[in-house]
Amino acid sequence: MTIVRAIVAGFIVSGIGVTLWGGIGAFPGLAGLNLRFAPQVPWAIVPMALFLVAYLRYLNGSGWPRSTSAARRLSLRANPLPADVWPMALLAGFIGLAALVPLSAILGRLFVLPPDAQQTAIPAAMPPATVFLLLATSSIVAGVIEESGFRGYMQGPIERRHGVAVALLVSGTVFGLGHFTHHPALTLEMLPFYLAVSAVYGGLAYATNSILPGMLLHAGGDLWSMTRQWMTGRPDWQLAPASAPTPALIWDTGIDAAFVTSVVAFLLLSAIATWAIAGVRRASAAARQTTSSTHPAAASFPGV
Repeated sequence: MTIVRAIVAGFIVSGIGVTLWGGIGAFPGLAGLNLRFAPQVPWAIVPMALFLVAYLRYLNGSGWPRSTSAARRLSLRANPLPADVWPMALLAGFIGLAALVPLSAILGRLFVLPPDAQQTAIPAAMPPATVFLLLATSSIVAGVIEESGFRGYMQGPIERRHGVAVALLVSGTVFGLGHFTHHPALTLEMLPFYLAVSAVYGGLAYATNSILPGMLLHAGGDLWSMTRQWMTGRPDWQLAPASAPTPALIWDTGIDAAFVTSVVAFLLLSAIATWAIAGVRRASAAARQTTSSTHPAAASFPGV
């Protein structure tokens, strides 16, 4: 029942924010309304920013009912990190995300990678600066809301009850299935890509007991991929230029040196990322121990 409750809670937390914003050309939320009404001005940013601040405060324990404040704060786990842990966490995250490059190459040899079904539809009257600001807001919304829902409210309870491996598998699977609108015909085939992405963010959340590093990396990664898609029409799993020929599938060519190289690169980067995240966990634990011995009152707050 813990897993079911966590999945429902995570979906609700992420669904509220994602539905309100919508996304460029995807849903008729605030972003979709901005495309239709006064598209010259990025007016949707203001109400969404106000919502994000209020929503995060509530998820982190503010507001009514006060009886659930501690539970909400624990579930969100937006705990501050010591200054010396931040660079280690971000570096480990970058290495993990770098593993997506050879993983995309592997998937591209197993099946034809799909285009993103949620192609950005930009009105001619919308200036490029407005487009970029809305894309940046979409990235921040995704980073904040999805990390709160999937790595906070969903992964955290499963992690505490069943361990990190089960938590990463469940939250990563649900995360991948939740992105089915990007590629409806190949949802299961693209699932390894989202499992890998989720493992990076979820691994950092486990290592630091905080979703903050994942939020920053998620928002930054989405800004890169959304901007690239806007400019090239290619989703983040299609890294080759549109003019490049479609890679031959190994079912036609057999396993060749290029495929083996991609597999080795993926395994090597994954191993380095795992080692780095383990190092982040040790550093984060040491920092918490130092803080608790110096400030005993802080020991009761996880992640401080």
